[in-house]
Formats: sequence, C-alpha cells, structure tokens
Amino acid sequence: MMKRFKFLIVLAWMTTLLTGQIFEPVSWSHELKITGKTSGEIIHKAGIEGKWHMYGMDIPEGGPRPTRFVYETLQDVELDGNVISKSGLTKVFDKNFNMHLSWYSKEALFVQKVKFKNAAQVKIEGYVEFMACDDEQCLPPEQDEFSLRSGTTKLPAVGAEQAATPAKTLTADKQAQTTAETTETTVISAEQSELQQIAEAAVTDYWHPVIEELRAFGSQTGTSGDASLWYIFIAGIIGGFIALFTPCVWPIIPMTVSFFLKRSEKKTRGRRDAILYGLAIIIIYVSLGILITVIFGASALNSMSTNAIFNLLFFALLVVFAISFFGAFEITLPASWSTKLDAKADSTTGFLNILFMAFTLVLVSFSCTGPIIGTLLVEVSTTGSLLAPAIGMLGFAIALAIPFTFFAFFPSLLKNMPRSGGWLNQVKVVLAFLELAFALKFLSVADLAYGWRILDREVFIALWIVIFALLGIYLLGKIRFPNDSETKHTSVLGIFLAIISLSFAIYMVPGLWGAPLKAISAFAPPLYTQDFNLYDDEVHAKFSDYDLGMAYAAQHQKPVVVDFSGYGCVNCRKMEASVWTHPKVKEMLENNYVLITLFVDDKTSLEEPYTVEENGKIRKIRTVGDKWSYLQRYKFGSNAQPFYVMLDTHGNPINNAYTFDESTENFINWLSKK
Repeated sequence: MMKRFKFLIVLAWMTTLLTGQIFEPVSWSHELKITGKTSGEIIHKAGIEGKWHMYGMDIPEGGPRPTRFVYETLQDVELDGNVISKSGLTKVFDKNFNMHLSWYSKEALFVQKVKFKNAAQVKIEGYVEFMACDDEQCLPPEQDEFSLRSGTTKLPAVGAEQAATPAKTLTADKQAQTTAETTETTVISAEQSELQQIAEAAVTDYWHPVIEELRAFGSQTGTSGDASLWYIFIAGIIGGFIALFTPCVWPIIPMTVSFFLKRSEKKTRGRRDAILYGLAIIIIYVSLGILITVIFGASALNSMSTNAIFNLLFFALLVVFAISFFGAFEITLPASWSTKLDAKADSTTGFLNILFMAFTLVLVSFSCTGPIIGTLLVEVSTTGSLLAPAIGMLGFAIALAIPFTFFAFFPSLLKNMPRSGGWLNQVKVVLAFLELAFALKFLSVADLAYGWRILDREVFIALWIVIFALLGIYLLGKIRFPNDSETKHTSVLGIFLAIISLSFAIYMVPGLWGAPLKAISAFAPPLYTQDFNLYDDEVHAKFSDYDLGMAYAAQHQKPVVVDFSGYGCVNCRKMEASVWTHPKVKEMLENNYVLITLFVDDKTSLEEPYTVEENGKIRKIRTVGDKWSYLQRYKFGSNAQPFYVMLDTHGNPINNAYTFDESTENFINWLSKK
C-alpha cells in the first residue's frame, strides 16, 4: 500500500522532471466573514481541476495526507469548535492505497467559526495542508498560507515595493542596531535616521526589477558559484578510489574476480559476467543517489545547507564515522541481510544473480564505504542540484567497479596486487582525521547562520591545526589505534604524507592572528568572526541592509556594489580571501563604491513577517535572509551566490553581473567597468 503511494509520488515527480510541467490542480481562497457583533466565520474554498481530487479531513492511518487547517496566529480572536466541511464527499475504495477513502472533487468548502470582542482588532494567520491525486499519480503534500483581517479575502500579497520598505519589517532603531552589530563601519544615529527617511521616500526605485537591463550589459562574468556536476562527478570518483583501499573492499577484489573466471568454462563468459557485475554496482549506487533526491527533493536539499538541525546532524554523522574509523566500533548492517542476499544469488541465474552478488558486496563493505558515501552525499546534497546525488554516486560506483572489470580482463595482474595488511587500517585512520576536519565545516555553517558564535575563526583554525598535527604524528608511527598492526619502521610514503600534514598545520598557525589563509578560505569562517585580528587587509561591507545602503549612496552620490553572499557559501569565502584582499581591489571597494553585503541565509527573524506573491504563489518572508533572497530573485532574476551587481543611486545596473571568478585582474577590470 505505502509502496504504491510512494510510486505514485515518484511518478508525478518524474513526469514533472521530463515534461517540465508543474501541476497545480487545487487553488484556494480564504475569507473572514463577520456574522454578528462578536462572531464570525473563516471560509476556506478550494477549486479542484477536472480529473483531480483532494482528500478529506478524516483519512485512515497509512493512507494519503488528509486536508488539515493550522491557525498559527490568533490575535484578539478564538476558535469556536472545529473546522466543518460544507461540501459532499465521494467515498470509494481507492486501489492506489488499497483502502476506503473519501475525497472532494470540483470544489471543497470549509467553515471555521470564531469569537471575538472587537472585529477591527482581529488578525488570523495560518495555512492549509492538502494532497491531490488523480487516477494515475499523486502530488506531494502542499501548503497554502493565508492572512486574514476583518473584511478581507486572503490578504493580498505585499508588492515588492511594500515588502522592501524597512519600516514594514524593522524599525529604524532596530535597523541601526542590526547594522551596527554586523558591520565594522557604522553610521551615527542622527545620520541613520536621515537615511531611514530617504530610504522610505525612494524605496520604489531601489526595489524595481532590472533583469532585462542587467542582461543588456551582456553575460555575467564568472560562474554561478555552485559546484558543477563535473566537480561532483570527480569528487565521487575520488571517493570511490579511496573506498577501494579499505579493509572491507581491497581483499574482495581478487576473490570476486577469481570466482567469475573459475565459474565459467569460457574465459569470455567470465569477463562478460565481471562487466555485468561492475554495471550492477553502478546501478545500485546511482539508484541510491536518485532515491535521496526523490525522498527529500532538490529544494529541501538546498535548504539543508544552512538549516541548523541538518548541519548539526551532518556534523554528528561525520564525527560518528570518524570514531568508527579510529576503531572504537564498527558500523555494520545486520548479517542476516547479506546472508539472505547471498542465498538469493545462489538461487537465481543470469543478470539477476549478478545483481544480488553486487548487493552482497555493498552490504559486506558498508562499514568502510558507508562513511565515505555519507560524506559525499552530505556534501553534494547541500548544493541543491537535482542531479547532484545521482552524479556523485555515479562517479563513486564507476571507481569501485573499475578494478573488478579490469582484473577480469587481465587476471595475471592479480598476483601483483599488494597484499592486505596493516596499511589498509592506516588508510581508515587517515580518513577518520579528514572526517573530523570536514565535520567542523558543517558545525561552522550552523553557527554562522544562527549567530551562536561558538566556533569563531580562531577556534576553527586551532582545531584544524590540532587535527592535522596529530595526523602527521600518526603517519610517523608515534600514535597507534586499536586495529593498527605493529610496525618497526615508517614507510617512505608515510614520511612524505607526514611532512605534508605537519606543514599544513604550521601553515595555519598565523591564521590565529588573522592571516587570510587562502588555502582554507572555502572552509574556515569569515575573517570578521576573528576576535583577535592583527591583519587589516580584509574588506568589510559598509552596510548589511540594502535600503539603508542605497540611501547612503544617494546622499553621497556614489555607485553601489551589492554582494549577495551566504554563510554556507564556500565560493563567497574564496572571493573574500583571495580577491578582495588584493590592495587594488580593497582600495576600489572602500573608496569608489558603497559596499552592501546581504546574507541570503541569515536566520534572524523579522520583527514583522510579510507575504509576497512570486510565480503565482504566496510566500511568507520570515527572516532577514528570506528578504534578501527575495530581493535577488525579484530584482535581478538570480538565486546563486556569490552574486555581485553594480548599481547607480537609483538602483539601476551600470555594468554586467559578476559571479565566482578568482581572477583578481578580472575583478579589477569589472570594478573599473572595462
């Protein structure tokens, strides 16, 4: 039953992906109707397209998502009873879910009675959650938000001009406080008040869309800043090759290849089976990547990149993987799983037999490959790309499958393979240190987005120095873990790797006093989080608020560079450390322009959230980051970071957009409007 349900949702998702069609079969209207001096009704009405139906409010457990109403804000009003359905329900046996269900067709009307003392003071906000299906597919559950006052029908979406007004979101004093806390350079309170007045008077000019005007200047300079699919594919291949050199995979290679060659009378058949075995490995891992996307969805994966809960979970996950690799315990799947698959492989023939054998390999090697796959999926999932998990798994699987096919064609080379030994456990321990280092990156993203300030830049760097110093000492043989074998000497390779690790640790030491450390700028927190900083070449934005920054620019008749950034944006940190610290760039940004940096993932709550209409849907702007993200999409038609635009004092572009490009010369030419 649930498998059928999930299949229908996957079918709808695949149809959307292949056809580009977005299904929106249900449209809502919401109204607050006053029926008496102290009473009223909230009327929710849904229009449902022809072949579609929407499920009722009373659905058995294990079925589709029922329709439900959530009232988040009830100001000077209280609910009187429960929501009542005024429309007739169709009751049928739904073969999709194998149960009796009820649903609405064509139209659905719901009424919630309310009581109040003064109708003029009533404010109601919330959302309705619903799910729609037809005979062939089901759409994922959706939400439709509403905000109602006396005499309104679904409070109209706030226009971009209104949404931009600082007075609608934060008071002047609050804006001043926010700006003072997040930038080094502040404006005195008298000037702040004057800027506020200018901003309120000219805010329409500041927020009007300039997408076509921006395109007229030509294509943007640089790349989008997101990890390309080729980069993800290569990262997957590297992860796959690393997994090969682990105790769970390396010893299996000669045994598996020998099995395929010996089980066939003809060598060509053994080679064919080995190729099919490699293809089966690829199919399994790519299916895993697709499954990750189907379960979470691209937008959800993207939101994970700055979500505190998910980043903390990723941090904990990598720490657990590292502890496992150190030898404290072993992450294994139930032995019965591999036993059943092994038995299934013996009882089947053809490609199905080989597929079950590949599944057995995946399960047996999970204790070693699991942490590597987990790290890869965690990293690529936060790019928000729909194909990223599948592409990453494709690279991983290809690297893992290559040796099985290669040695099947050249079996004589098997005897030249290095034998299993203590060196395999050393690979796991090295990976454990690297897992710990990467784990701190996810903790840092959550820390920055929510302003906890528990992992400032010097703390982060100090931890990395300790991790890589200990790694170097381990490679010299001075530290041993439970599963390490005794060695009488240090290998030549170990010496060179120890030199690299210890040198890297020493390289980071000046960063404790503010050195930019360009090699790790993509991972370390930004320089402004450094408490003790002797380095003064970094660039600080004059404003972290778009409207106040534009008002200041208008007052001083200076052009503006708007920097759309993100706490979780790796390439933003690279640009700040490798390009902005150049003396010429620093001089131009500070003297020739008003620099405004807007963090699109800032989780600071707005004092008064508001709604906007975007692409036919009502969206609620709840945080500072939501506001700047909407500004970037609405005004400039972009949602990638880093994203730099050059504006005049009226908010119009005076050059093409600039994205990620680590060429200092190109950035100087852009600032010079060449």
